[in-house]
Amino acid sequence: MKGYTPPPRMVVSNEPLPITRSITITEGISVKDLAEKLEIRAKDLISRLLSKGVFATINQTLDAELASEMARFFGADTNVITFEEQTAKEIDAAAAAEELVPETGVRPPVVTIMGHVDHGKTTLLDAIRLSNVAEGEAGGITQHIGAYKVRITDKESPAYGREIVFLDTPGHEAFTRMRSRGAKATDIVVLVVAADDGVMPQTLEAIDHAHAAEVPIIVAVNKIDKPDALPDRVKKQLADRGLVPEEWGGKTVFVDVSAKKKTNLNLLMEMICLVADIGELKATPERAATGVVLEAKLDRGRGPVATVLVQNGTLNAGDNFVVGNVYGKVRAMFDDRGAQLQTAPPSTPVEIIGIEALPQAGDQFVVVADRDKARGISEYREQKSREAALAKSSRVSLEGLAEQIKSAGTKELNVILKGDVQGSVEVITDLLTKLSNDRVRLKLLRSGVGAITETDVLLASASNAIIIGFNVRPERKAQELAEQEKVDIRLHSIIYELQDEIKRAMTGLLEPTIKETYQGRAEVLNVFRIPKVGTVAGCRVSDGLIKRDSEVRLLRDNVQVFKGKVGSLRRFKDDAKEVTNGMECGISISNYGDIKVGDVIEAFATERIAAEAMA
Repeated sequence: MKGYTPPPRMVVSNEPLPITRSITITEGISVKDLAEKLEIRAKDLISRLLSKGVFATINQTLDAELASEMARFFGADTNVITFEEQTAKEIDAAAAAEELVPETGVRPPVVTIMGHVDHGKTTLLDAIRLSNVAEGEAGGITQHIGAYKVRITDKESPAYGREIVFLDTPGHEAFTRMRSRGAKATDIVVLVVAADDGVMPQTLEAIDHAHAAEVPIIVAVNKIDKPDALPDRVKKQLADRGLVPEEWGGKTVFVDVSAKKKTNLNLLMEMICLVADIGELKATPERAATGVVLEAKLDRGRGPVATVLVQNGTLNAGDNFVVGNVYGKVRAMFDDRGAQLQTAPPSTPVEIIGIEALPQAGDQFVVVADRDKARGISEYREQKSREAALAKSSRVSLEGLAEQIKSAGTKELNVILKGDVQGSVEVITDLLTKLSNDRVRLKLLRSGVGAITETDVLLASASNAIIIGFNVRPERKAQELAEQEKVDIRLHSIIYELQDEIKRAMTGLLEPTIKETYQGRAEVLNVFRIPKVGTVAGCRVSDGLIKRDSEVRLLRDNVQVFKGKVGSLRRFKDDAKEVTNGMECGISISNYGDIKVGDVIEAFATERIAAEAMA
C-alpha cells in the first residue's frame, strides 16, 4: 500500500544479561509466571524460547532446566523447589503473624501398631476401638477405612478427652513403601509382642523399620493373662536388641496389656499421649490442608477413592488439591464410621471422592486455591514420571560406589546381611563394622539368618541399600522384586572373597563381576543309588529349564549345600539336552552324592562382565 510503513521487527538480543539477582521457581512453572518473576514481558520470553527451537504458549509449563537457562539469560540465578515446598512457604508467610497456641496447636498423635503374626495386633486394635467409643455406638461401628480416631473416655485418666489416630497398615510393606516415597505418616510405633511367645522374626523387622523411619517405639507386651506368659523374658530379649525398659534404666516405654481381658488399655493410651507430648506434635488448624495418602482404590460406584491423613491445616468440602501426579476437588469426604464430613482438622483420617485418577500410597496431598494451576502441576508431573520410568534407576551398586565417593566426599553404604547360621552373621557383622573408614561408612541396617526375602528387598529399596547373602539364596519372588526395584544382591560363600570385594569397591578397584543368569529349578521327588553311576535324583522341573551343560547348586531349605555341574541329564533311559518346565527327569551332580528328597536343584549359567569404568 502506498505510503504504508511497516512497524519495525522485534529483535531479541542474543547476548545474555549479567547475573544480578536470584529468584525461586517451582517445578513446572508456566511461561507467564516465569516472566512475572523475571519482571519482563511474556512475549520477550516466548521469543527467546522460539530462538531456542521451543514453541511455547503463555500458559505452557517449562521444566526446571529450561526455566533456569531462560532465567540466567535474563540476568537471574534460580533456586528450584517443589510445588509442595512453595505452597508451604506461601502458607507459612501468610500465617507468620498467627502464633501457635497450645489449645489449638497440639494435634492428636498418629500411631501404627506393628508386630509378629498372631501376637494380637488386630485384637488389641479392636479392644481399644470398642472400649473407647460411646456405649450406644459400640455395637454398630463399621470400619470403612484403614485408619480411625479414638477418644479417651475414662474420666479418671489424666489424658481424658484426648484423641489418638490409629493406622491399620497392612504390615511392613506399606510402611516401607510409604517411607520410600518420603512420607512420614506415623508419629509413634506400638510394637506388640506376645508374652508367651517372645521376640520373633517379624518383631525384629518391625524394629528395623521403625528405626529406619526414626519413629519412637512403645512396646505393648500382650497376652499377659495367659498362664505361660513371661513378660520379663520379652523385656530381656528386646533389651539385648537396644530397646531397654525405663525401669531398667533405658528409654523405651513398656506396657503389659491383655487385649482379650482389656487390661491396661487406658495405661497404654496414656503412655502414647505422654510420648506424643515429649515429641511436641504441633499443627495450625486455620491454614490450608496438607497430608499424605494412606491408600487408594477404585470403587465401582464412586470412582477413584483415596484415604488421606490430614497432617496440618483443615480440609474443607469443595477444596481443590494436588496429590502426586493427579489433581481433584473434594466432592465429599467421610470419616472412619462412614459419616459425611464438611471439615477435617489436623490428624484426621478421611476418605475422599473427587480425584481424577488413582494416586499412590505415600503421595503428598496439598490443597491449592487455583484449579488450573493444580491441573498444570499434575500434567507436568505425569510427563516427568513417564520420563523417569524410561530413564535408568540410580540405585546404589558396588560398581558405582567409587564414583559416588569421588563426587560426594564421604559416602554411607547401607547393607542388609543374611547368612546361613548365626555364627557367620556375627563374624561378618564385625568384619563390615571394621571396614568403615573416613571416606566410606558401612551401616548395617539389619542382619538375620535364612533366605533373602521380599521384606529384605523392600527395605533395601526404601533405604537405597545393597543386600549381601552368605551361603543363602534369595527366594524366587524376592529375586524378581530385586530385578524390578534394581536392588544390588551380592551372594558369597567364602568370607575372604566378600571382604576383598567390599574393600575393592571402597577403593574403586572392583574387578570384573561374575554375572549369573538363572535358568530353572527342579524339585527332588526321589533318590536312586545306582552302582557304578552314583546317586541320581528323580526330579520334576518346577520352573524354567535344566540343560546338560548347566552349572547347578543344591539348595536345602533355601540354603546352599553344594555348587557344581550337571553330571548327567536323562529323560527315561535316554540322555537329554535340556528338560523344560513340568517334565520329569533324572539328574546326577558331578562328584556329589548327598542328595535328599525335598531338595531343590537350581540351574544357572555364569559370564564375566567388566566393572564400570571408575577413577
